[in-house]
Amino acid sequence: MAILQVNVRPAARERKSLRSQWWEKEQTVNQRSDSDVLLQSKSTSISQPFAEAKHRFSLFTSSAQLTTPIEDSSRTVAQPPDQPIVSFKPGSQKITWTLTPATPVGRALISAVQRLNEAGCENARLDAQVLLAYVLGQERSWLFAHHDHPLSEAEAEQYTELVARRVCREPVAYLIGRREFYGMDFLVDQRVLIPRPETELLIDLALAQVQDRKHQRIVVADVGTGSGAIAVTLAIHAPAVHIYGLDVSSTALTVAQANRARLAPASNITFLQSDLLEELPEPADLIVANLPYVTADEYEQLDPDIRNYEPRLALEAGAQGLDVIERLLQQVSRHLKPKGAVLLEIGSHQGDAVTKLAKAMRPRPSYVGLRRDYSGHIRMVTLEF
Repeated sequence: MAILQVNVRPAARERKSLRSQWWEKEQTVNQRSDSDVLLQSKSTSISQPFAEAKHRFSLFTSSAQLTTPIEDSSRTVAQPPDQPIVSFKPGSQKITWTLTPATPVGRALISAVQRLNEAGCENARLDAQVLLAYVLGQERSWLFAHHDHPLSEAEAEQYTELVARRVCREPVAYLIGRREFYGMDFLVDQRVLIPRPETELLIDLALAQVQDRKHQRIVVADVGTGSGAIAVTLAIHAPAVHIYGLDVSSTALTVAQANRARLAPASNITFLQSDLLEELPEPADLIVANLPYVTADEYEQLDPDIRNYEPRLALEAGAQGLDVIERLLQQVSRHLKPKGAVLLEIGSHQGDAVTKLAKAMRPRPSYVGLRRDYSGHIRMVTLEF
């Protein structure tokens, strides 16, 4: 097997540290994955698993446990060990990558993109740019005008570790601790599902429903609130509405509360731990829900970015992917006001099945409509009573 070693360092710069001294002090942690990732760090650093043992691989870093309260400053998420070394084996070549201090931005990006491409990351260039912009505390556009800007030692170390974790397919949103949704940055980590652009259509439909009810007190229930992205966004764009954010996961609600405090501190949002609608304290005019709808078979085929990091509880819903949606529809009659509405996000192949479930409800909805997302896939169901 050919061995290719690539050391990314500034041009015409003498390196004073001795490589042999590094290796004498290093402790190797082996975790096999799809890309046979090997992360090596100094024995003085503290290692913790970032994925559960049931996952096909685990990544060990020195970052804080996920159960700690989420902080507004996501730049403290990564705490890289000294001189991390990333090794992985795409195909028949083993590649070892180190990023040294004073490496210019342009060279760091080129090398990181190569490593991410070799690891199978679909958006390697974008990922590399987002991670480096995060490390430097700059907008992505800043990188394009500062290709010669040298990285400090701390920046080089942090960027190396973030690229290492992305090589292990940890989602970029978790690495930087944020994800944009409906024009706002939401805090996210492995306690919650990462908000998707497709769900923004659910916001549009909900705001249209609110507009139709503007002359009355409106109560909205966001079921399976997760990060609170839907509840907080609705509260910002419809401040007169009272919103209940419901989730069975207490740790997810911690993240939702943090997003409310950051983005909508004066909003009328109440977050409650609840199995679907069971703890909703009053009937709602509108129920919105982005519930798990991935089938058990589909779950096993998901990209490792999703399967090995995002919470299964928020994704998988039985053989047909309808277990949770069906339970919700069974509860609707007890928790929805007369002339109320239900908005559901579903899988692209589930339109007929959910329509059938809706028509079996009692009372039966007066209208059942399927909506396509902005990519042309069936994604939303509207039920009006």
